[in-house]
Amino acid sequence: MKLTHLLVLFLIVTMTAALAVPAFAADGAATYKAKCAMCHGPEGQGKIGPALKGTSLSADDIVALLTNGNDAKKAPHKKGISGLSADDAKATAEFVKSLK
Repeated sequence: MKLTHLLVLFLIVTMTAALAVPAFAADGAATYKAKCAMCHGPEGQGKIGPALKGTSLSADDIVALLTNGNDAKKAPHKKGISGLSADDAKATAEFVKSLK
């Protein structure tokens, strides 16, 4: 009987965790607003930094720039954006590519 209870408990925990994963998915729009919009504008139209709306960079190029940086760019892009996870970088790149 204890094994059955453990199995049921395991299934409940596993199913709950699986359902909760989408709630923790990266939000590219929120990340952009918090870390990018101040320089690139809320709609990607450019401000202090260049316009991103309609950029020719691929999503992979944007992820690389956000995570690894680019020595040719000024801070904060020289070393990449601090505190940005790989999932956040990917979601942010997808959001930037959606700006038209």
